[in-house]
Amino acid sequence: MASTSAEIIAFLLTISGWVLVSSTLPTDYWKVSTIDGTVITTATFWANLWKTCVTDSTGVSNCKDFPSMLALDGYIQACRGLMISAVCLGFFGAVFGLVGMKCTKVGGSDQTKAKIACLAGLIFILSGLCSMTSCSLYANRITSEFFDPSFVAQKYELGAALFIGWAGASLCIIGGSIFCFSIAENSNTPRRGYAYNGAASVLSSRTKVHNSVPDKTPPKHFDKNAYV
Repeated sequence: MASTSAEIIAFLLTISGWVLVSSTLPTDYWKVSTIDGTVITTATFWANLWKTCVTDSTGVSNCKDFPSMLALDGYIQACRGLMISAVCLGFFGAVFGLVGMKCTKVGGSDQTKAKIACLAGLIFILSGLCSMTSCSLYANRITSEFFDPSFVAQKYELGAALFIGWAGASLCIIGGSIFCFSIAENSNTPRRGYAYNGAASVLSSRTKVHNSVPDKTPPKHFDKNAYV
């Protein structure tokens, strides 16, 4: 029962993490920068993996898509590939997790379902690592440019999408680890032993039959009135 509850908790954690990771991919604010005037913010610059935009004080946004994938910086291409891999791995992990959980009716025996659940955990851990690596690589590029005194172009700060990606990756790794421990709990569960009581049952039945037959042996002692 405890193993089933742990698997349900792990599945909820991994699905929540996968949803956060999936929502990070199209989120706008991977990096953000603002230009402040005397009273109000005059312009906000922000970018993600697909485009770069600027929003003025009236709320009008002008965006420019990245022209070519081959002309992009290497870290953006790596982040795209890692995030897409994280989303795809999370989908397959969710499918294997549903099959491997004890509360479902598919997957075979308990040992087979435990192995499938462990595989789902490994897939979710790999998905979380991909997302964590992508967000960390993007954040490292932002911080290195921000603290570089020789960098004279527009400097950005960490956007909200990076924190969402880190949170989703952490949930996937934690839930996947719980899934992996389910196979260890299944192997440590003692098997029930059944004793063979066939000989004892036969002996007891023979004893009952013998006791049910009336004893016709004449008594050894007779009263004197029996000869009259």
